[in-house]
Amino acid sequence: MRDLPAYGAGVTVTRPRPVPRDLYAVAAAVLLVTAAVLVGRYVYTYDDLIVGWPPLLGRWDPHLGPGTPAAVVVAAAVVAYGPAAAARLPWRALLPAAWGTALAWTWSLALIDGWERGVAGRLTTSQEYLSVIDRWHDIPATLRDFNGHILLHSPDNWPAHVAGHPPGATLTYVLLDRIGLGGGGWAGALTITVGATTGVAVLVAVRALAAERLARRAAPFLVLAPAAVWMGTSADGYFAAVAAWAVALLALAVTGRRLWWAAGSGLLFGLTCYLSYGLTLFAVVAAAVLLLGRRGVRARPVLFVPLLAGAAVVPVAFTAAGFDWWEAYHLLVERYYEGAAGVRPYAYWVWANLACTVLITGLATVAGLRRAGGVLVRRRAEGVRADGARAEETRLAFLVAAVLLALLAADLSGMSKAETERIWLPFALWLLAACAFLTRPRGWLAAQAVLALLLNHLVATGW
Repeated sequence: MRDLPAYGAGVTVTRPRPVPRDLYAVAAAVLLVTAAVLVGRYVYTYDDLIVGWPPLLGRWDPHLGPGTPAAVVVAAAVVAYGPAAAARLPWRALLPAAWGTALAWTWSLALIDGWERGVAGRLTTSQEYLSVIDRWHDIPATLRDFNGHILLHSPDNWPAHVAGHPPGATLTYVLLDRIGLGGGGWAGALTITVGATTGVAVLVAVRALAAERLARRAAPFLVLAPAAVWMGTSADGYFAAVAAWAVALLALAVTGRRLWWAAGSGLLFGLTCYLSYGLTLFAVVAAAVLLLGRRGVRARPVLFVPLLAGAAVVPVAFTAAGFDWWEAYHLLVERYYEGAAGVRPYAYWVWANLACTVLITGLATVAGLRRAGGVLVRRRAEGVRADGARAEETRLAFLVAAVLLALLAADLSGMSKAETERIWLPFALWLLAACAFLTRPRGWLAAQAVLALLLNHLVATGW
């Protein structure tokens, strides 16, 4: 409270301090998560939702593990020193530092569940990719016959995750096995190592499209993401990295770098579509990058040649091997509604999915998205070309809005009912870039760390 002199009187009156708008957004997000938990537990049953701890796929299981001390130390270090280090390190040192810290954070969270349950056993369960490795002795023949095992009533139908994705996902682990790195330990290590580069790719894209200062401000939040609970160890973390680098290389290409970046971007976009059907929605993000980099595109329209050529490589290779992507997608939709999706109520998941998104991105991201929205609203209200810092902030807000639009499209499609804490990892890391708009970062970082630690220690996540 503050004392102000009353007009025309010798007395004082008290006037309450205004509540920051960020707190209203955070309160709304907390209410959304609370509603998803209460409705999921007391309105629906397990047989309705088929998740153990709605809205998350998991179960209540308070526990400690060997990764607990390391996770606490990493979190405390990033909260205390992350913002200052991100501001002062040379850019070329910041990127490997961010990757290394993200690796430490993800590994320590995964090891809270122990080596077997947290890492080595994740990708070897009956529904996961490694359970079918022995069926890929003849890779071309398996690709030709892949679609014949998608439906539940088909002979030797694929497990849920294998059937639910194009074969590029499974083939990654098959090839890893072929080079002598077989088993869940190697698969988990590869997934975590590659997945931890996602935040680095986001930083590269934000610097290229908006500003280095904004990338630096976002860096600690990308490192200390609550999403790391699921990045270790879920194949969707690997998918997130491939999609993120596709966007980052495109951002470099349209902002005046070498044309070969466009070829690399196209190659990774093509691979992304053969890792997960839903990640075709990254076309929305790619369109936003092209729009933000339209000056570079107009100056060098030839960049579309390597971009499209690169994008054709993976689809042509899989098609030549006998895999029909479009047929597989339609069969997947049928398989999807043959299984849990045919039971799970759209009326609950269409909004409970967003509660999952709050949990994987954290309350800091909610506040950051509110501020990003404010940037776009002010830009539209002003109706004039912004210059300098304001233009940079508008560009970042636009990029984040494009990612949010893609995520909402996935939500409304009905093809993401539950398990979005894992499935939407490729989108979640981009939303964290909105935290660059926040002031007093240490407090927000502490909130992010506490959320991740609570989730990992109180809930046994699974898929």
